[in-house]
Amino acid sequence: QVQLVESGGGLVQAGGSLRLSCATSGRTFSNKAVAWFRQAPGKEREFVVGIAWNSAFTIYADSVKGRFTLSRDNAKNTMYLQMNSLQPDDTAIYCCAAVETTLNYPPRPSGAYTYWGQGTQVTVSS
Repeated sequence: QVQLVESGGGLVQAGGSLRLSCATSGRTFSNKAVAWFRQAPGKEREFVVGIAWNSAFTIYADSVKGRFTLSRDNAKNTMYLQMNSLQPDDTAIYCCAAVETTLNYPPRPSGAYTYWGQGTQVTVSS
């Protein structure tokens, strides 16, 4: 099993920044693609950003491209999501997810991911 624990969410004004962390424990982290998904009230879960197990590719949703930056530190079994220029539309519960894969890119469908964290709330006020 792999456990994922998110942290770093909170309330921020529009234009502000937050840094989310996803710490993993259990099985090997370095052989897994990892991603962030978010779900706003009344909306479906959506892919935000993902990174391949070997960091070969990082894929961003168009809505966050240029504002969010994903990184991973395999030595610390942790990935980070730096979110800048936050807007009210970014308000959601953010969840990290992981899947063991040999693909050089992260899957986009949420159903492709095996392990999930509980989520952290991000609220952006206007």
